[in-house]
Amino acid sequence: MIVGRDTFKKTLNRLGPKFLPFADAATTELPLARLLRLSLFQVSVGMAVVLLNGTLNRVMIVELGVPTWLVALMISLPLLFAPARALIGFRSDHHKSVLGWRRVPYLWFGTLLQFGGLAIMPFALILLSGDQTVGPEWAGEAGAALAFLMVGAGLHTSQTAGLALATDIAPEESRPRVVALLYVMLMVGMVLSAVVFGWLLADFGQKRLIQVVQGAAALTMILNLLALWGQEPRRPHLTNHDRPSPSFRAAWADLAADGRATRLLVAVALGTAGFSMQDILLEPYGGEVLGLGVGATTALTALMAGGSLAGFVLSARWLARGQDPHRLAAFGALIGLTGFSAVIFADPLDSALMFRVGVTVIGFGAGLFGVGALTAAMGLGDARSSGLALGAWGAVQATSAGLAIAAGGALRDWVGHLAMSGRLGEALMRPATGYSVVYHIEILLLFGALAAIGPLVRRSGRTQDQDNRPFGLAEFPT
Repeated sequence: MIVGRDTFKKTLNRLGPKFLPFADAATTELPLARLLRLSLFQVSVGMAVVLLNGTLNRVMIVELGVPTWLVALMISLPLLFAPARALIGFRSDHHKSVLGWRRVPYLWFGTLLQFGGLAIMPFALILLSGDQTVGPEWAGEAGAALAFLMVGAGLHTSQTAGLALATDIAPEESRPRVVALLYVMLMVGMVLSAVVFGWLLADFGQKRLIQVVQGAAALTMILNLLALWGQEPRRPHLTNHDRPSPSFRAAWADLAADGRATRLLVAVALGTAGFSMQDILLEPYGGEVLGLGVGATTALTALMAGGSLAGFVLSARWLARGQDPHRLAAFGALIGLTGFSAVIFADPLDSALMFRVGVTVIGFGAGLFGVGALTAAMGLGDARSSGLALGAWGAVQATSAGLAIAAGGALRDWVGHLAMSGRLGEALMRPATGYSVVYHIEILLLFGALAAIGPLVRRSGRTQDQDNRPFGLAEFPT
């Protein structure tokens, strides 16, 4: 038995990171088992995102009969805390504690907020649906708003602190791969949660809703406790109350002193918005404008994912050969321009094939942009400002994506209504007009991202470290 175990270990060592994608993120200081345990907080975040944006979205509208506008309002409430991620990261950088911990308190209290919001959420949703016999009429709205706000605040706090903790305890040379691994675990959590929630709520009932959502709350607490237990070393010299700490404005000014951070974050905001506005429009466009069936429009998600995967693979190879990440992100935005152009021309040419090609190209460009921008963002902060840098990245990305998706849907409805009522002229009295305006705005946003990131491409150069860096999880976008 011992011989067989030794042979198995030797085989794993020979395989190396080429066939074991998590292996390149592990180091002697941060073994793979400890790293995977730390990544559990990302699984809980992914579970909360799927629950709020997917499962409960459908449950509130279909099963509980809550008005769509009210559902959209509740779903958007967690977005209010996204801009605060930079401040949360900064405060965790300079947290003062006799215990010597900087990240654990924020990860813990974020977990408590997330747990509390999920614990009260099913009861608030039942009241929101109108199933109420006593108490004020506004109890359902107030309870649901409080629950969504608590989950949003907890989600953003725990994720920001968790990513900063991972950056702190990982050796400098492996930090990009460690942080990228954590984002991969976020995707894993989202996929698994979507499958499990769909299965558990297939036979819907109010009691089942309470069990599932409160079960998610309990699992959030368990996963996050396992993730943070014994991870952060005590460093009293960093949390001493006598230690001076800069103001948020001073810390941000130091991070953005040379203009690189600000310019990169502007590019991330414009590029993320440019690729995100169409997230909820592609399938309706295919069905309403090109007459595609439900199966054909559903397959668009697979085409988008396939294009993104191809972008990941090629980006990994290019970065491993020393490609500048800013140049890679710019190339991704440029590819996105061609994809959106193909989608726009699919309508006048009545070509479903061109539409599918355009969707695939958009996914490919988004993959290139995400990989390049993430890799460039990893170099923004040092040990004293990693929380601020990661918080700023998360704040910009989450806020721009959420606002872009909401704006895309609103613009499509508004412009579409004007077009179909004849106010824009007879030539534009077509279902595709509203969609086309959104796609043209996305093209403008991607041009803005190119303009923002252009000087960074000229300023950045090829380095020896980039030449020798192996492909690993750092090449996956958030």
